[in-house]
Amino acid sequence: MTTTEAPGRTELAGRAAELVPLIREHAAWQEEHRVLHADVLAGIRDAGLLKMRVPLRYGGYESDVRTVCDVVAELARGDGSAGWTASTLTISSWLVGLFPDEVQDEVFADPDVLIGSSVSPNGIAVPADGGVVVNGEWPFSTGVLHSSWFAHSALLAQPDGGYVPVVLAIPVADLGVVDDWQTVGMRGTGSVKTVAKDLFVPEARVLPLLPVVLEGVHRSERNAGAAMWRAPFSPISAAGAAAVPLGMARAAREAFFERLPGRKITYTDYENQAEAPLTHLQVAEATVKIDEAAFHVYRAADRVDGKVRDGSAWSAEERAVARMDMGASTRLAKEAVDVLVGASGGSSIYADRPIQRIERDLRTINLHGVLHPDTNLELYGRVLCGLEPNTHLF
Repeated sequence: MTTTEAPGRTELAGRAAELVPLIREHAAWQEEHRVLHADVLAGIRDAGLLKMRVPLRYGGYESDVRTVCDVVAELARGDGSAGWTASTLTISSWLVGLFPDEVQDEVFADPDVLIGSSVSPNGIAVPADGGVVVNGEWPFSTGVLHSSWFAHSALLAQPDGGYVPVVLAIPVADLGVVDDWQTVGMRGTGSVKTVAKDLFVPEARVLPLLPVVLEGVHRSERNAGAAMWRAPFSPISAAGAAAVPLGMARAAREAFFERLPGRKITYTDYENQAEAPLTHLQVAEATVKIDEAAFHVYRAADRVDGKVRDGSAWSAEERAVARMDMGASTRLAKEAVDVLVGASGGSSIYADRPIQRIERDLRTINLHGVLHPDTNLELYGRVLCGLEPNTHLF
């Protein structure tokens, strides 16, 4: 075990920005092969960007959420799949920090350990002597192809016949992997299905979702007082996840302006698209939407970091706003890219044009169950109307 002097926000965001050319160089390969390129993963890891939410005593940085959002947005500016995978690996390290210290000692024994996670409780865990036996299948297992540990969600059977959600720390070697990631977008994430069959998980690696994960009632003695674990899971993960579509929208804007000089508008008298009033309206509208998406991402991040500093409790409305910020930023990023794609002309549909991949990736991420804009807006509206949230991820 060791501690490090953690690099600051500017340093880490700068490291991420330096990786953008490398990530873009391999973006097409990642889409074709449905997994991050080894050089991309090595670059992100070697830059220390996956240590942001690792405990200090294991060589991590315990960075604040604003820093995580800056880094994730930059990586997603390179490629959405790289940004999403990094975001998932980062929040997974935070999740492990809630487990008992002996579990953390085991997981973080490898200083370069990578950890994936899934928050959908698709497995069933049944109590057994000294732990639980779990069976289940989890699609969308982002990070599993790169990780040695995975934090899976499941439903734990209760004596009264009911179930409660739990998180399980499982070695990836104990899981089956089904290569089913044949998708139209976010292909580079390699988010294949994982399977557990009659898998025994020791009791120490079983973490109740309530109150531990969602309320911050820690099983870890060493992390219980650390600033990084003073906020609940949902607002933290919302900010980091929302930074991915923001970075992708920024990439689309860059791609559009790279192709703009000298482009004509076919079947019109405009020999230079940049001189057309229509183009002026389009790029302005897209840029405003990207700025609005950034507002929601950083409001969510700053709310978490601010409440960590002052130690104040989270109200139901503040939790709902965090989810709303995530949905709003995701929708605005997609709307911005839709405008830019509409302004890009027929030649933008060729496979070597980055904007067509970004469009498909953003369409895909808007369908994600946690980021889905309408679902998050409905949750916010329910709470504003005085109703209880209709989700455990709150």
